[in-house]
Order: sequence, then structure tokens, then C-alpha cells
Amino acid sequence: MFDTLPRRSSRQVKVGTVRIGGGAPVMVQSMTNTDTEDVAATVAQVAALARAGSEVVRITVNTLAAARAVPVIRAALDAQGVAVPLVGDFHFNGHKLLTEVPDCAAALAKLRINPGNVGHGAKRDDQFGAMIEAAIRFDKPVRIGVNWGSLDPELIARMMDENAARPQPLDADLVMREALIVSALDSAAKAEALGLAGDKIVLSCKVSAVQDLIAVYRSLAARCDYPLHLGLTEAGMGSKGIVASTAALAVLLQEGIGDTIRISLTPEPNGDRTREVVVAQEILQTMGLRSFTPMVAACPGCGRTTSTYFQELAEKIQSYLRAQMPVWRSAYPGVEDMHVAVMGCVVNGPGESKLADIGISLPGSGERPVAPVYVDGEKAVTLKGDRIAEEFQALVDDYVKKNFAPGAAPRVRSRKKEIPIKAVA
Repeated sequence: MFDTLPRRSSRQVKVGTVRIGGGAPVMVQSMTNTDTEDVAATVAQVAALARAGSEVVRITVNTLAAARAVPVIRAALDAQGVAVPLVGDFHFNGHKLLTEVPDCAAALAKLRINPGNVGHGAKRDDQFGAMIEAAIRFDKPVRIGVNWGSLDPELIARMMDENAARPQPLDADLVMREALIVSALDSAAKAEALGLAGDKIVLSCKVSAVQDLIAVYRSLAARCDYPLHLGLTEAGMGSKGIVASTAALAVLLQEGIGDTIRISLTPEPNGDRTREVVVAQEILQTMGLRSFTPMVAACPGCGRTTSTYFQELAEKIQSYLRAQMPVWRSAYPGVEDMHVAVMGCVVNGPGESKLADIGISLPGSGERPVAPVYVDGEKAVTLKGDRIAEEFQALVDDYVKKNFAPGAAPRVRSRKKEIPIKAVA
């Protein structure tokens, strides 16, 4: 059924070393919440987001001091070997900042412009034009990012008046959705009329309600071929933000809509900003669209598993795998496709462990205190004693080195796991 729905953009936009759309993998983006004028804090957070797997990082550029800090931040990241492209987020005064601090535009890989915040009345076109001219002069792509909370008031007023004059007016929410789309498409048309190439434009229309986001992007995707940036804005904190973002983005991604995503989570006070990167990666990986880190299958636990041992082991293994990825990604190509199982009892434990590349079936309550380990579907060893966690981790390490090191035997996927080609013959 999805063959009849809009597919991802055939246009491709280059953002630094990253490509968006045109068949490129769906990209993961994030944004800092540091004061950009604080160079050290911003560099540290950008580097942390990049290490977590963010492929592009957006930073706020809201003052002259912030604009002047951008090339300093770029140089500091380059000195650390952090090549992640930076996107400048401009509102209200972007035309002045880009004009007065040209080095800022030069240091950025992309500009984000909100057409609802570029000025009003007669100033709007000139100020929007100044930002587009800066993008053209420095050969930078632009994301035209419309937001429900900052929609152009003149546009929405005009469209509401036109709707009121209809014989049968539409619901106000439908007019708001249409205004978002019109703002994005009209702004893109103006940018192209000013000379910005079509393959330099990315669009987004962000709202904070799941059904609104799905409806808006379905319509937007059907009416243009620009790469689309997805994100549920103001998604919220904790599980609510994660669930809402997943509910919206999963529907759109399954329909082939969206070329880059950002998960706008409100962090806990002093919380880890990289959480939004992990959630974005897990959405794409659990949907089978991309692989970022070995996946761990673990049972939820029940009355058979009153011990927390398997929960602790699952958490340790999952954290260990993610922590190893910055090194493994280059040393062991393909390791991100590995499947690991940490199961808690005899009901599904052996079967799930056999389906994984490497899995362990821990004893449940009242079971014999042994833990068989399965490698490529075959029982390899049985672990006992107090060091099961450390011994299983060592087995995982050995499996990675043996099967994903350069020159290792080619592997083919069979159902959920990969098995050596020789075992297929």
C-alpha cells in the first residue's frame, strides 16, 4: 500500500560532508542548549552530541557575540578532530548577523531560517532576501523551518479571513495546517527566485501534536520534492516526549516521508543532551531503516524472573556496546548490525538466544544456576558462578573481533541474525 504514498525526496542537499535526500540514509540531527557565546561549553556539547552519533548539530545564533563565536567554535572542533557540520539557527536578527559577521556564515554548513521570524510588513522581503543572499554568497544550503508557534501572523490572518468568506468555512485547525505548508512552499519559491538553487533547500513544518504533524507532512510531501526535516516540536520531557515523537515520526518514516530527523526532548535539569540522539537512532534502527549500534533483545521479566540479575546484565551489555561504538565503528565495520540477546528464563531464553548473533539465557527463579551461551545459533558454552556478566562481555568482545574485523569471512543475514556463508551451503 505504501507504493502509492509520497516517497523520500529525490533531490539531494549537501550539508558539509553529509547528504540529505536523494537516496541518502535518513540523517540524525540534534541541537545544543548551551549559550553559543560560551565557546568552551558549546564546543564540549557539540563534541558530545557528535560522539553520540549526531550527524549534524544545530546551534543558536542570536547575538553579535554568538555570531562571532561561531568560527571560533568551528576551529576548536576541528582541532579536536570533530568534523560534524554545524547549522546556525537564526531568528529575528539573522539578516544583521550574517551581514555584519560574514565569518559566521562561512563557518556554518547550513543556515536555518524561520520565515515567521524574519520581519514584518515591508521589511520582511528585504530581511529574508539578505539571509538568502548570504547563503548564496557562501554556497550554503538553507532549511526553511516553519513552526506552529511562530507562524507568520499576517499570513494566518489573511488565510483565516479568506476561509471565513467561504460558503462553508473549514475548521480553523485545517487552515493553520495549510498556512504552515503555504509559508514553507512560498518561502522556498522566493528563495529560488532570489537565486538559491533548489538543491540547496530543506523544508520543515513543525507542530507539537502527533496527528497534526502527520497530516501536515503528508500534504507537504505530496506537494514538493525538497528534502524534509522531521521533528515533533516541543515534544516534552521523558517518556512522553519519546513516545509522542516516535508515534509521529514512525508513521511518516514508514510512508517514506522524511530525510532527516531531530527529537526535541526537554532534558531533565542538568540532564544529558545526547539522549535525543540515542532516541533518534533507536527509532531508525528499530524500524530497520538504519543501524547505529548492536541491538540487544531482552525479555521484560515476569514471575519466573524475580531476580534482577538479567536486568542488570542487559543494562550492562547495552551500555557497554554503545560505549564501544566510537571505536568499533571504524575498527569493525558492520558491527552495528550485530544482534545480542540477554534473556531471563528457559521459556523464550534459548530460542531468542539462538536467533541472535550471540545470546545468553540466564536462569530464572528456581532454575538451575547455569547460563548457556549461543553463538550463531549453536550452543557454545555454559557459564556459571559469580562472573557471568564479565565472561559474557568477554565472549561478545571475542565475537566482534572474530566476525567484524577487516578480512573476516563474509556474512549473510538469515532472518534476525547473520550466519557465516559456509553454514548456509
